[in-house]
Amino acid sequence: MSSAVSGKKLGILLSAHPDKGDLPAIRSLALAARTAGVDTYLYLIDEGARAYRDPLMDTLRGAGVKLYVCAYGAKPRGVEPDEGAVFGGLAALGGLMDACDRFVSFN
Repeated sequence: MSSAVSGKKLGILLSAHPDKGDLPAIRSLALAARTAGVDTYLYLIDEGARAYRDPLMDTLRGAGVKLYVCAYGAKPRGVEPDEGAVFGGLAALGGLMDACDRFVSFN
């Protein structure tokens, strides 16, 4: 039996500093979506790029969440590109927004 949301796409944007406290909500949302069979994407931009080094990102990657980081926002915050995420620009964000069935933003 397949879920009504299986195969759908969810985009999540984090632009706020991790100290704001959004990471537990993002974790819950992303893991629930993955459990339901929803393709899930997390884009970190601006102050949200600081969350890339949080251990939560390993958990999300392990659950199948696809991570994207704004390269322009990451560099001045000391986050260097690596193989754990797609490092790109706003074109990638625009593509995600267009491709996803739902898009949630944490600002």
